Amino acid sequence: MDECRPETPAEVDGATGLFTALGKMLKLLRERKGLTQKEFGKLLGYGSEMISAMERGVRVIRPEVLEQADEILDAGGLLKEAIPEVREAMTKVRTRHPEWYRSCAGLEAEAVELHFYANNGVPGLLQTEDHAHVVFAKRRPFLDEATIERRVADRLSRQQVFERRPAPIVSYVLEEVVLDRPIGGRRVHADQLRRLLSVGQMQNVEIQVMPTVVEEHPNPGSGFNLLVPKGHGQVAYTETQGHPRLITDPEEVRKIADRYGIMRAMAVSPSESRKLIEQKLEEL
Repeated sequence: MDECRPETPAEVDGATGLFTALGKMLKLLRERKGLTQKEFGKLLGYGSEMISAMERGVRVIRPEVLEQADEILDAGGLLKEAIPEVREAMTKVRTRHPEWYRSCAGLEAEAVELHFYANNGVPGLLQTEDHAHVVFAKRRPFLDEATIERRVADRLSRQQVFERRPAPIVSYVLEEVVLDRPIGGRRVHADQLRRLLSVGQMQNVEIQVMPTVVEEHPNPGSGFNLLVPKGHGQVAYTETQGHPRLITDPEEVRKIADRYGIMRAMAVSPSESRKLIEQKLEEL
């Protein structure tokens, strides 16, 4: 399922070049300052993976990041000069969605709570770049390479939600089969399991596994997401065969939330789930 997601500037004409150029400038200034990606990320409050993605132009460099980076890297206002263009690009991203999508696009990025049930594949926020590339490359009908790259960039861009402050509350219930399907082969799958372990260590994230041997299940249907937008009530999002649906009716949302609560109670605890993922990684 393609979770409720905001489009990345890589999907907007002209924005790809803007963020690619900014990424190159950021890298050059960082290296001139003698900082590693890890050191620079620590000063900004981001991980080294996020800095790498920004420098490669696959993630949005937000205006507040440009302001901080300009000061840290002694850029003399060079990075700050790009802020108006960045804001314009981000506005285009928000307004380019179809009407149904526009009501959903900003929810994930601004939600105070995010809850996911995945029964078939690794949710987008947890995917590695290689895993995401394989997912889109093998999708039918086939996509051209440029479209694949745009969609991978979009998927990675959404992962900035983990770096947000204050951090949202995030939980996952993953069917065990999601851990067993070696998408992309042994190396890609091993990296994907390591990614699950890494994200699962975050203080605001809980990942639980639903064992295949469970004899009863409250949700034999499709996967879904539950989100609590800032200042609003909980909503749900489902997608079946490419047909998305944002659910806002309180009674419908309540039923889905009820099923999710039962699944969390039935699933393996976060600590035991971590051990299970580690075991599967060792067995590869």
